[in-house]
Amino acid sequence: MLWSMRSPSVPSAADVRAAAHKILSDSWRPADGFCPPNARVYPHQWLWDSCFHAIAWCALGDERGLQELTSCFRAQFASGFVPHMRYLEPNTLRGPLEDRSSYTQPPIYAHAARVMAQAGFSVDETLVSAVTRGLDWLWSNRMSDDGLLVIVHPWESGSDDSPRWDSWVKRADYRHADYSEWDGGLVPQTVFSDEGAAVWSHAFVAIPAAFNAFAAHAALELARLTGDSRWTARGEQLGDAMDQHLWDEGSGLWLDRPVVGGGPSVAIPTLDGVFGTLVTADVQRAERALTQLVDPSRFGAPYGLRFLPVDCEEYDANEYWRGPAWPQLNYMAYVAAQRWGATAIAGEIAAMTMRAAVESGFSEYWNVEDGRSLGARPQGWAALAAAMTL
Repeated sequence: MLWSMRSPSVPSAADVRAAAHKILSDSWRPADGFCPPNARVYPHQWLWDSCFHAIAWCALGDERGLQELTSCFRAQFASGFVPHMRYLEPNTLRGPLEDRSSYTQPPIYAHAARVMAQAGFSVDETLVSAVTRGLDWLWSNRMSDDGLLVIVHPWESGSDDSPRWDSWVKRADYRHADYSEWDGGLVPQTVFSDEGAAVWSHAFVAIPAAFNAFAAHAALELARLTGDSRWTARGEQLGDAMDQHLWDEGSGLWLDRPVVGGGPSVAIPTLDGVFGTLVTADVQRAERALTQLVDPSRFGAPYGLRFLPVDCEEYDANEYWRGPAWPQLNYMAYVAAQRWGATAIAGEIAAMTMRAAVESGFSEYWNVEDGRSLGARPQGWAALAAAMTL
């Protein structure tokens, strides 16, 4: 049964769009062609942040979205690898290179390119080629024998401190400081290519459900953009592999798999487990997962989608990746609901996100129960609320 979220009230679309445009415009760096997520806390360029900024710019009818998406590929390696960070000053904390990181993030760039093309922006062949080479690199360098993609650092998942990594960290109680120390310690355990791209790890390799879902969705979006049936086949094959190897009948979610390290924490139910709905062909599985988005005993809350169900032992509405809502994940869940024609669910997610974005001051993430701001404020990807007003 769909949960009604009529109170508190939802701000007007015009107000949300005006605020979103101001946040992006205020942080825009013309010379660099992108918005840092938050100039004080996150002064560099992050890959999927910029992809989400591009989507928000596009929803606002601003051509800077095309510039921002193009800027994501300024640091692309000759091999096609797309790093998750482009530094504005020298940094070697995320690999051996000083100008860019050696890890990647979910390839949202294909979806962003398709969205912009559909909106009438000119996505040229150079950008399409960059997107294609980025996905080709993943399929060529990160594909497991089971037909699923691996990541070699939690940074690549997008959900840095997800409870699913707890078995690697080996702590019974969560502390962000422990995760930060662990993250840094994984860098020397990484195997890098001659170019400097991360290709393996001696301490952490995982098959995350969400990363695979976003990649399979990216392949299908690239097929829609180019008409290349090879990418349709790749996306469908990856989606089928997820159904075969990652679906968990008990929770009605897709779960992660450990490859190097890890353990039972990969079965902790998180919002990441819903994103198989972006690519599965199984109607019943999609319905089971999508319904949980608006179930108040699972992920549905007044101010967004909980990252963990409310009855999960690890749930904390204020703790980083332990319960708060994240605007970029709200948006991808919104896209998944639209894919299945679940307009009521998509509408509820849009209302949650618009309400919370305004209440929190367009924060990096927020308390799902009361809308209180958490993390950096404002954060560019919260402007995605504007993409849910259309």
